[in-house]
Amino acid sequence: MKIAQVPPLYETVPPKLYGGTERVVAHLTDGLVDLGHEVTLFGAADAETRARLIPVRDQAIRLDPSPLKSDLAAHMAMLAEVLKRADDFDIIHFHTDMIHFPFFDRWADKTLTTLHGRLDLKDLPAVYDRWPQFGLVSISDDQRRPLPLANWKATVHHGMPSELYRYSEKPQGYLAFLGRISPEKGPERAIEIATKLNKPLKMAAKIDPQDRPYWDAVVRPLVEGNPLVEFVGEIGDHQKSVFLGGAEALLFPVNWPEPFGLVMIEAMACGTPVVAFSHGSVPEIVEDGATGYLVETVEQAVAAAGRAHLLDREAIRARFELRFSATAMARRYLDVYGDLLARRPFAEAPLDDVVTPLRPAEARSFGILA
Repeated sequence: MKIAQVPPLYETVPPKLYGGTERVVAHLTDGLVDLGHEVTLFGAADAETRARLIPVRDQAIRLDPSPLKSDLAAHMAMLAEVLKRADDFDIIHFHTDMIHFPFFDRWADKTLTTLHGRLDLKDLPAVYDRWPQFGLVSISDDQRRPLPLANWKATVHHGMPSELYRYSEKPQGYLAFLGRISPEKGPERAIEIATKLNKPLKMAAKIDPQDRPYWDAVVRPLVEGNPLVEFVGEIGDHQKSVFLGGAEALLFPVNWPEPFGLVMIEAMACGTPVVAFSHGSVPEIVEDGATGYLVETVEQAVAAAGRAHLLDREAIRARFELRFSATAMARRYLDVYGDLLARRPFAEAPLDDVVTPLRPAEARSFGILA
């Protein structure tokens, strides 16, 4: 199968530091190549992939030091490159929300669009009503709730290579928080949980410019004034095995309809249980009492984090391999691709290729009819 993968350009593929969508695209792309398919990745030139790479920008946007840049222009240029080659692919898989819809009407039946973000935004329903011909994939069943009538083809949970993170049998006696410093991720609740448990907390997190006031006003005073809390900043994949594998539990105190939460399966890959507030996709990812605990309050989270070390870390790793490997994700997407191909009507033959039936006399002259 000839497959194009079209990610956003904000982070490289895979990201050097924080980044969800581009990381998933990297794992999916390599997984499809490993399964024997011909995959083309459109992206920045600094991408690392086993697929054929068509570079559409010199580097990913966020770490580009240029002070003047246009993310819209970059994505429009990428879409133009994809459009130019649209006939070369059996499937064009977009991860760019809805920006490609107006340009790919003609090829809608060979496209698939995975939506990676929250969908409870005011302007979204009108877009998916306007372009219902584009098939969509959700990354959790819960993600669909704001758009129940959209053209959903499947839910495919994220996955990543089993070898990417190392299993850790013995934790080092601390709790972990990994993600973004933002109100919806609940870092202040993680600090509260660890403090009430009198347990060290290591926080590895990205601070976006728009979240800097929240960091300065809410989170930083809790970090700087608490000897139990160590803020280590933003980390990359190569640091996560040690960071997550050393934790007794990952705290995931989200306060929003989390579409997926990649860090939960990163922790499971290390054998680390997850203590997570039961919002959005969380009940689909965490198996309560097996790979972690689902909680509703800080008090419940404190109790759960206190007994998380009793869970079987080897079994947690095994559940990750079964449910959330990159190969499992790639195979689920291949099922969706196959369904799209099976439903696609045969193209009409060009006029030059149409065969005119022979008249009976002509047929007899060729010995076809007696």
